[in-house]
Amino acid sequence: MSQTDSYTRFVNRPFGKQIAKTIGLPQPVPLRRYHKGDRLVSGPILIVGQSEAADAVAKQLFAEEYDVRRDAGLKQQFSAIIVALDEISHPQDLSELVLEVGSALRNLQANGRVITIFRAAKDTSANTDPAVVAARSGVEGFTRSLAKEMRRGATTNGIVLANGVDMTAPSGQAAIRFLLSGRSAYVAGQFLTIGSDTGSVPTDWDEPLADKVLVVTGAARGIGAAISETLARDGATVIGVDMPAAGESLAQVMNTVGGIAVQMDITAEDAGQQLLNIAAQRFGQLDGIVHNAGITRDKLLANMDSSRWDSLIAVNITAPLRINEQLLADRGQGVISDHFRITSLSSTSGIAGNRGQTNYGAAKAAIIGMTEALAPRLAETGGSINAVAPGFIETAMTDAMPTATREVARRMNSLQQGGRPVDVAEAIAFFSADAAAGINGTTLRVCGQSMVGK
Repeated sequence: MSQTDSYTRFVNRPFGKQIAKTIGLPQPVPLRRYHKGDRLVSGPILIVGQSEAADAVAKQLFAEEYDVRRDAGLKQQFSAIIVALDEISHPQDLSELVLEVGSALRNLQANGRVITIFRAAKDTSANTDPAVVAARSGVEGFTRSLAKEMRRGATTNGIVLANGVDMTAPSGQAAIRFLLSGRSAYVAGQFLTIGSDTGSVPTDWDEPLADKVLVVTGAARGIGAAISETLARDGATVIGVDMPAAGESLAQVMNTVGGIAVQMDITAEDAGQQLLNIAAQRFGQLDGIVHNAGITRDKLLANMDSSRWDSLIAVNITAPLRINEQLLADRGQGVISDHFRITSLSSTSGIAGNRGQTNYGAAKAAIIGMTEALAPRLAETGGSINAVAPGFIETAMTDAMPTATREVARRMNSLQQGGRPVDVAEAIAFFSADAAAGINGTTLRVCGQSMVGK
């Protein structure tokens, strides 16, 4: 598959760019994606605000030898703008800081980053003063709206701090790095909530999954293959799982990443126990699982039959539920890590719904519910569970869509293009690391801020 779609390639050539500009067509640019060893950004980072969070982030980035500026000053180009709004107490407090950001936006480079940092509005243990809650909610609305104003591949996202947590927490440091880097290329208008100071900073940020053993279901192709490759790149040993019919493709992927291939049906009653036995025999440990395997059986509900509905539910949600229970039952027995990480694939269809996908939407919404419900249980021993909800991702399935439908779907987001399997994989790798342990029970959309949902 090509690096960019043909339209994006066309409008990034001089002739195509002029035509697009003249008649007002979308002008997507190739996105900056991560390659191992890349710096987070290439130019200066502007930090707006004088709060505790601003100081903590500046200290972190200074220590990593980034060019941090605390004043827009001269008319210079910025790779990123971080605005700390964690100490505001009234909506009127927004004005000075956000307008400073607005002035600096004129100097934001292509593929730049804007990150807001603020306190959770709905944290019941925090101040419930209406003005404070209003101010924090205002930051959320500001962040989502600004994300829709970005151009040239730039994105805006937010980091939300729970009561009693600050940006020195491992997950705070990890979130800043993720959102600044090319790992978050297709994440726009989204939020990462740092719920606790749980977790640990890796000795090497280029290999945050070193010594981890992780299962990936549906690993033979597409997004599953990209997840396996990305986890291995970050230091993990991968146990790739897929159906026997995909055995050859699965073996090729696992040979590439140095993992082991397991041919099995994840809907089997003892699927979780099988995985546990394999991990125990081969590695003596299992540190996490990625529930990627899924199927579609699209039909309008009026034409839906039990075969289509039941088979999809069995693969997409019943299997992950059963496997989780069997794996977590082993905690404390020596194979399942106390810091066990579960990441599941949801979908924007599970958030906003989609015509002809009542079964798929139900299953993917159920993934979000499972994630929220299991979060406290995982947190008891320092583990975590999160979900990733992709939007339009360029895969063999989308290649088969009618041309007009595919083109419309590609442009219906703030970045005006489809994402790539690696964009989903980067989010999963982020959640799989110990540094992100303080982010738990959340669903992160990887959709370029799709116009469906929120």
